[in-house]
Amino acid sequence: MLKIKNINCTIAASSSSLVDLYLQTAIYSSAMAALRRLYLSVYNWAVCFGWVQVLYNAASALLESRHDAVYPAVERPLLFAQTTAFLEILHSILGFVRSPISVTLPQISGRLYVTWGILWSFPETHSHILVTSLIISWSITEIIRYSFFGMREAFGFAPSWLLWLRYSTFLVFYPIGLISEVGLIYVAMPSMKASEKYCFRMPNKWNLSFDYRYMSVLLTALYVPGFPYLFRYMVAKREKALSKTKTA
Repeated sequence: MLKIKNINCTIAASSSSLVDLYLQTAIYSSAMAALRRLYLSVYNWAVCFGWVQVLYNAASALLESRHDAVYPAVERPLLFAQTTAFLEILHSILGFVRSPISVTLPQISGRLYVTWGILWSFPETHSHILVTSLIISWSITEIIRYSFFGMREAFGFAPSWLLWLRYSTFLVFYPIGLISEVGLIYVAMPSMKASEKYCFRMPNKWNLSFDYRYMSVLLTALYVPGFPYLFRYMVAKREKALSKTKTA
């Protein structure tokens, strides 16, 4: 009888330990989820503010001057907003967001290349009209995107009109952005060749040669398969997201 009581006590103690472990795990998971949402909310709204400043500065420059004044007006907030997007690659890898790395990596890396590898590196591109179309398409798209995700992370929902904008405006601004990006790479080509910036010529202590212009040609060629892939992905997401609003 005593042995049975001991067994019952052991079972009860084990059950209590399992319950405590479950509660601790649940509390930890809830706390981590809350911290993740807080972090993503702050991140999205901070970057959204950066893009609002980019669009405001670009519009002010166009109204007060000409298109060649756009880049000097937006450079600092543009570098901040676009460079901060590098964190989205980490968000995808760490599972903070559901976006697959196969979509996030080419999109973010391509924009970082145009921002730093073209615009920042070759001032000759600053006065081109394509800078204006690039900045406007990027900023409007990103203001909508970051405010959408900021609303969802902060409040758990986003208005239906913002949902529609998130999954519809890319139909216009993605092609404009693509043409602007590729066009500016092409505009920078003569400067790449003349300056040989970021190039390594042999002989050197590393015994290697690197031509930045050839690399830019290769990266530009990647737009051919890359853009249709990203565009089809967004179209599929649009159909899925908007179909939910119709059935709701």
